[in-house]
Amino acid sequence: MNRFTIQLDEIKAAYAAEPNPTLEVRLERIGRIEQMIEANEEKLCKVLIADFGVRHPIETRLAEFQLVYQACKYTRKHLKEWMKPVQMETPSYMGSSQAWIQNQSLGVIGIMSPWNYPIQLALVPAIAAFAAGNRVWLKPSERSSRTSGFLAGLIQEYFHPSEFCVTTGESDVAEQFAALAFDHLFFTGSETIGKKVMRAAAENLTPVTLELGGKTPAIIDPSAKLTDAAASIIYGKLLNGGQTCIAPDYVLIEPSNQAELIQELQAAAQAQFSNPEELTGPIDDIQLQYWQHLVSDAVDRGAKAIPLLSNPTAGARRFEPVLLVDVPDQARVLHEEIFGPILPIISIANTSSAIAYINYRPNPLALYWFGKDKKNKEQVIAETRSGGVTINDTLLHAGTESLPFGGVGASGMGRYHGKAGFDTFSHQKPILEVRGLLGSNILKGTKPARPPYGKKAERLLKRLK
Repeated sequence: MNRFTIQLDEIKAAYAAEPNPTLEVRLERIGRIEQMIEANEEKLCKVLIADFGVRHPIETRLAEFQLVYQACKYTRKHLKEWMKPVQMETPSYMGSSQAWIQNQSLGVIGIMSPWNYPIQLALVPAIAAFAAGNRVWLKPSERSSRTSGFLAGLIQEYFHPSEFCVTTGESDVAEQFAALAFDHLFFTGSETIGKKVMRAAAENLTPVTLELGGKTPAIIDPSAKLTDAAASIIYGKLLNGGQTCIAPDYVLIEPSNQAELIQELQAAAQAQFSNPEELTGPIDDIQLQYWQHLVSDAVDRGAKAIPLLSNPTAGARRFEPVLLVDVPDQARVLHEEIFGPILPIISIANTSSAIAYINYRPNPLALYWFGKDKKNKEQVIAETRSGGVTINDTLLHAGTESLPFGGVGASGMGRYHGKAGFDTFSHQKPILEVRGLLGSNILKGTKPARPPYGKKAERLLKRLK
């Protein structure tokens, strides 16, 4: 038994002493998360800059803090209703019996959060876990080490470790963490690490939620207004320097519109991200080298690289955002999640070709469609599989708390945000209270089905048809 196992036992013992916290207790814990962020916004912005090199405080407030506040607000509004038992229909032969589903907390939830949005991707699932009445143990990413360390200190200041525990450390700690016997394990990160987490969790039959990523397409329909589509795609692509799991990974467009789209993308990038202080940098040198290799690999194979920004900054930006056209199918950039400011443009003949291109590949976490043609829009929605969809913009389905967020197939399993998060971290316990007809003992429960078999059982079988 190692120190982590002992620690988990202590948290489970605290949960066992309060397995069904009241609405007030749950809301108070969620409120402390909100207070913790509100009181430390400026400091958190600074440690995020220390990790990323460049990350504008407004981007942090929009993409990190605001999503935490939104989750707190939405949960506070709806939690009382979510906690109520849900009455269910019973068949007529059960007389006056009543059935309902009662939501019950699971216990101790393990959360493994990533480096790209190290505040909101740690705290939004924690809010859902607290809403469902659980305790939480967080393992933040070692790649955003300054932010992870600072966040760990804040949580320790605002929470008892038996309520909300945090453990920092390198990959060896993450491996031990994933192998613990949690009541549910929630992981956000890459497909490769997600497979390792799932294997480790399987040893304890720990249920998992995996929020992964993949190759998110943006489809430009001929009916789209290219200026608007380009502006949305650039924002979705370059927010956080492209280090977003639902950033557009590539664009599908008919050849006749490609040249105009490239001009619009360049204009949009120049309008939005020409200031070097507003384009987030790579998290570390490993990420920077990965971007450089993706571009050089594509160019070496015959692709053409087109700069998105027209004002080279002599080193102010560690990496210049780039479009790639004429990319051969063998290029790594078409098969690996980019997670950076690189955007391939792929020519396709029509909507059916776009659908076939997407469906030939693993299911993406998100899909974006731009246009006005209702028939084409409905065809894309109906015939593709993706975690979620935003029409005529990017990212926003993930920022809508009422919508469940999660992947499908290779892009993940399970979902959270809003009611979906509450459900993920709850056991929906089915309950049947058996009663007889009009309060009597007649036709009560299994009574008509019990041996010895005869006419009574025959009548029951006729009623059951």
